[in-house]
Amino acid sequence: MENFNSPLLPNINYPADLKQYKEEDLEQISQELRQYIIDAVSVNGGHFAASLGVVELTVALHYVLNTPYDKLVWDVGHQAYGHKILTGRKSVFHTNRVLNGISGFPNISESEYDTFGVGHSSTSISAALGMAVASQLKGEKDRQHVAVIGDGAMTAGLAFEGLNHAGIENSNLLVILNDNCMSIDPNVGALKEYLTSITTSKSYNRFRDDISSVLIKLSELGPNAHKFVKKIEKSIKGTLLKQSNLFEALNFRYFGPVDGHDVKKLASILKDLKDIPGPKLLHCVTVKGKGFALAEKDQTKWHAPGTFDKITGEIKKSVNDKPQPPKYQDVFGHTLVELAEANQKIVGITPAMPSGSSMNIMMKAMPERAFDVGIAEQHAVTFSAGLAAQGMLPFCNIYSSFMQRAYDQVIHDVAIQNLNVVFCLDRAGVAGADGATHHGAYDLAYMRCIPNMTVAAPMNEEELRNLMYTAQLENKGPFSIRYPRGNGVMIDWKRPFKAIEIGKGRKICDGEDVAILTIGHVGNFAVEACKELNTDGIHPAHYDIRFVKPLDEALLHDVFTRYKKIVTVEDGCLQGGMGSAVLEFMADHNYQANVIRLGMPDEVVEHGEQAELWSICGYDKNSIIETVKKITISRTTATIAS
Repeated sequence: MENFNSPLLPNINYPADLKQYKEEDLEQISQELRQYIIDAVSVNGGHFAASLGVVELTVALHYVLNTPYDKLVWDVGHQAYGHKILTGRKSVFHTNRVLNGISGFPNISESEYDTFGVGHSSTSISAALGMAVASQLKGEKDRQHVAVIGDGAMTAGLAFEGLNHAGIENSNLLVILNDNCMSIDPNVGALKEYLTSITTSKSYNRFRDDISSVLIKLSELGPNAHKFVKKIEKSIKGTLLKQSNLFEALNFRYFGPVDGHDVKKLASILKDLKDIPGPKLLHCVTVKGKGFALAEKDQTKWHAPGTFDKITGEIKKSVNDKPQPPKYQDVFGHTLVELAEANQKIVGITPAMPSGSSMNIMMKAMPERAFDVGIAEQHAVTFSAGLAAQGMLPFCNIYSSFMQRAYDQVIHDVAIQNLNVVFCLDRAGVAGADGATHHGAYDLAYMRCIPNMTVAAPMNEEELRNLMYTAQLENKGPFSIRYPRGNGVMIDWKRPFKAIEIGKGRKICDGEDVAILTIGHVGNFAVEACKELNTDGIHPAHYDIRFVKPLDEALLHDVFTRYKKIVTVEDGCLQGGMGSAVLEFMADHNYQANVIRLGMPDEVVEHGEQAELWSICGYDKNSIIETVKKITISRTTATIAS
């Protein structure tokens, strides 16, 4: 990716190479690194605006720190592209998020510079604190520990739990707050207002540089000066800005706010902070998408835009003149508004994913009835429970992998009290290029073991609408509806609502010898598989289970009475999923059959395109065909042998 406009970056492959340059060169290196990211992502896609916003911070950190000995933890990891390029992966960066290529997130198995695997928000402070305490116990007093966390991720409870603990450990920990007023969508809540008050306080900012400089110099006088310095610092900051007590009350030394795009100043500050003991917080103000005008202007759109023209900014789309089915998330968003117009009890809740879940459609149409609660999945669920306890009907939309963070709340606050909360789990199944941290592999298993919970998955857009309609009918209790990332299969999807009988599946087609049982979108793979098998003279039956809890026992009795060869197909983990539920039914009713389960294996599934991962996991159309043929051939062989 290097070109004649990049005289320095081609010579930098590791942080040791970066350290050979003078501080005066850091600005040029930052410019080249930013352009490298623009060049690479415009061609290959990936997360974009977040990495552009921390280019100078990334350069300064690797220039000052002794990585990988010093431990640098990136929160979430959307912003870590510059980090990867500077830590030995520049030559393979074009494989970012591609099957068998490097991960789009820091990955502990990929590089020693990736000190902690991330993908979900707000883990950095706790992880870095654990590393800092481990260093204390091992006597490694010179090792630095830095957590870089965004203001969006700071809204989660886990971040404050980490801050609260770090304040009493007196460990060598620096938290860098990357404040850009954004996560994927604009940040919300009181913390956002608080941080804004710091960055706009004229009285505080007038004195901040002089104060920080004096305090740093005083700290150099030795350990006896530290207590005196902290008293002076607390008094001055308390006088100039009362709100600064939020971090200082947690026993953190607060520095900032500073310009997160002044790389020389950042390097100077980081050098000074290395010599100050105890927990510290550096508040950096940055611009998400910095250096690419369109990304600065519309940061949500440019969070992960796909491929684009780096000159004009035109986002490239696949050329297809035919009408395309909508994304499942958009069907959810439009259907929710339609239902809410008819049912005044309905409210919408999302934890910081309004555009990703299409909750923004309701937020625009009914702003008083739709809530973005920030990156706080636990709160989203219990907030929904509180609404339901008072007669409202919350649709709580959370990505399947993120719902794992709120599992206790689902059980304790919703299911035990049998409250009518509708959980719409987006990104169920393999999530694609986001990889292992984002695959919605486990929701069928972890939801179906909860008392009072209804667990369903639509095979297409019409079924999603009808399941949502059914879930908001009177007294349906806790209700989980899961659907995948991406497009459905129906052009004509907006049809009149029909109630679906809870626990009722359906027969897609009759057949002989073999029965295929599916749940959710993968049922469409089976439809296509059956068409091809029919042309080969093999005629399997196909059933859409639709509900993994409660199971359609009448349907399953019919299946096990008629068929001794059964294939189950699901876009989720095999352990505890729909196939396991079918095996449990078979055992409970003393049926005998050869059941083959297709789904996600008991291993970490890495990143790649969805179609690639369906094939690798063995439940795409071709895998279904191969499995059915194998069963049929074994039956034919057995018949001939007899």
